[in-house]
Amino acid sequence: MASLLQFVHILSTALVIFTFSAASNPRPQPYVVYMGSSSNYNKLDSDAAKLSHLQLLSSIIPREERDRLSIQHSYQHSFSGFSAMLTEDEASILSAHSKVVSVFPDPVLKLHTTRSWDFLEQQSKIRLNYHLDQISSDIIVGVIDTGIWPELPSFSDRGVGKIPSRWKGECMEGPNFKKSNCNRKIIGARFYDDFDLSTKPLGNKPNKRQGSPRDAVGHGTHTASIVAGAAVANASYYGLARGKAKGGVPSARIAAYKACSTDGCSGSTILKAIEDALSDGVDIISISIGQSSVFQPDFLSDPIAIGAFHAAEKGVMVICSAGNEGPEPYTVVNSAPWLFTVAASTVDRDLQSIVILGNKRSYQGTAINFSPLNSSKAYPLAFGENVAARFVSPSDARNCAPGSLDRIKVAGKIVICLNDNPTISRMIKKLVVEDAKAKGLILIDEEKRSSLLDSGIFPFTEVGKLSGSPILNYLNSTKNPTATILPTFEVPNFKPAPIIADFSSRGPGSLTEDILKPDIVAPGVAILAAMIPKSNIGDLLPGMKPSSFGIRSGTSMACPHVTGAMAFVKSIHPNWSYSMIKSALMTTATTSNNLGKPITNTSNYNGNPHEMGVGEISPLGALHPGLVFETTTKDYLRFLCYYGYKEKAIRSMSNRNFCCPRNSAKELISNVNYPSISIGELDRSQGAKRVKRIVTNVGPPNATFFSSLRAPPGLTVKVIPKKLSFTTSVKKLLLKVSFDSKYASKGYNYGAILLFDGSHTVHITFVVNVV
Repeated sequence: MASLLQFVHILSTALVIFTFSAASNPRPQPYVVYMGSSSNYNKLDSDAAKLSHLQLLSSIIPREERDRLSIQHSYQHSFSGFSAMLTEDEASILSAHSKVVSVFPDPVLKLHTTRSWDFLEQQSKIRLNYHLDQISSDIIVGVIDTGIWPELPSFSDRGVGKIPSRWKGECMEGPNFKKSNCNRKIIGARFYDDFDLSTKPLGNKPNKRQGSPRDAVGHGTHTASIVAGAAVANASYYGLARGKAKGGVPSARIAAYKACSTDGCSGSTILKAIEDALSDGVDIISISIGQSSVFQPDFLSDPIAIGAFHAAEKGVMVICSAGNEGPEPYTVVNSAPWLFTVAASTVDRDLQSIVILGNKRSYQGTAINFSPLNSSKAYPLAFGENVAARFVSPSDARNCAPGSLDRIKVAGKIVICLNDNPTISRMIKKLVVEDAKAKGLILIDEEKRSSLLDSGIFPFTEVGKLSGSPILNYLNSTKNPTATILPTFEVPNFKPAPIIADFSSRGPGSLTEDILKPDIVAPGVAILAAMIPKSNIGDLLPGMKPSSFGIRSGTSMACPHVTGAMAFVKSIHPNWSYSMIKSALMTTATTSNNLGKPITNTSNYNGNPHEMGVGEISPLGALHPGLVFETTTKDYLRFLCYYGYKEKAIRSMSNRNFCCPRNSAKELISNVNYPSISIGELDRSQGAKRVKRIVTNVGPPNATFFSSLRAPPGLTVKVIPKKLSFTTSVKKLLLKVSFDSKYASKGYNYGAILLFDGSHTVHITFVVNVV
């Protein structure tokens, strides 16, 4: 079944991929040339390294086209390579060069776009004498995104200590950003004057775009404040979600790297930002960005995976969003094992907007709207298909496509639209109806959506089919149907929570199923955090000023929650590696909601590890995990061997004289020392499969752990040994787990191994695909 789903997913995009390939342009296009470790360039200064890259480039560019002999980005600090304009033939020639690991088109990546930290503390079963926002920390977090808006209260440095002496970065200036905009909170800010490669005529030099670190989108400002924003009392979005807004570690420092705009993010620029962050001295990197799951490249053609591998070598963890292409399977991105991949969930706060029909019945919808309507007056109700413009298809009209509605018929009415055409966004439907002078919009969706549309003062609400059906029945059975839409209100202490967001990308990973992805789930729905002031908003009520906060949803918002959690744990355990902290967060994650029942998805089914990884983060619980599974650079190199990369390429990536194991089959990926276990295929007829893990004790020295199982019926799981006894001299032990699927159900089998010593419970999630 799983392979069939994957085949359908690939087949559905085959025509798009074929068209993309067939339309390849012989004209020069932007490429990234990755040359592995920077060890060969350590003795060269920046100019000399760039010169060596130019020499390599000049060896393949024809003499008559030397005017395009230029390098956009040169990488020489943490890894080696460059980006430049190449034809396909030139890229092919370079890829065969002895010093080159991979050459790939420079991709355009997408942005994966308060109460949440308190909710995570409440969900934790651990009770300590301090809270997340009471920790003093000098952790430096690099946020690679759309920049930052430094004047916001979330970035105040009041009470923050001196800038750490190890910081080597800079605060770059631009037309609207001065060095004085940085402070003890925002200690660094970079931007990248990229070339506009898309419009470059052949033979002409590209035009530079000037900029600054200032955020013009809001995405980077929002994510940075989730990680390390200062505590701001009485924060809200025009009265909604009111409370104290704060980051995971308010005393942590932020280094902002503006590598993205509204058009997306150049892969070569992301790679340069990662290199700069490592040279500057960041401790953690947060990237709420990723490629489309349809065109997901392999690990050595993915700029985030390449940069993050070299970050891991230097002991710097990169946390990434899983993507917003759910709920379909095989949509998770950023799936390399050295990345911490984060899915999105809700918090215990719901934002609702009520529809009241003329028959006095009301239905709950979801939205962010500041509707001026009230319950004392109702307006005529119409279905989009019934107020269609001439010569428009019924499908376009009921989906409120641009140009599909008759403005005369629509004016003054509340319009009902369907959402069964994925090519027409909710915002487009809202704009179409609003432009036609309607009084409001009721959008009926197949399922309840997790992400909320912000419609400003235009009355809007979105309902699922359970509420949509009686609304349509009323419309069709009443001579003069009417309705009104009330403004959004907050429902606190909402249950159940968390719920896995419908948009959150799902596993299994399309590159390998032998590493469980996503890794973990964190709050990513209706998150209140800092936002750039939008002075041009025409949707505000009279007298309203631009807000310093905004409410956003996406795995983009979930990612910085995990970044903040890692910074928090590192502040308490400074000697732990980030791999150990990743393990601590994964093995202490919670799988139950605030009703004490299993976490569910928006369809009300129990969530599974391909939706939420090992569970919801518990930052407080991760402080005392008992045991950890430390994944080392050697583990990652072996993973690349098992995956099938050539030993020469793998050696080029690392500074060590590494040899692949003699047996480097793909099925051995499951043996990588990861905090979860995933077996991509287990044949019923081939007997048991055994995987190994090295477990490290970080609790009391003389601890003894006993194992227990939560295994699905028919799957035989054995843990060897059943008892793990540690001493002051024995801190690491070998753990073996065998899986026998002879009597198991075909398909994905989910379960967990529990290791317990009386005070710590280590939760090891496993997924076995029985074929």
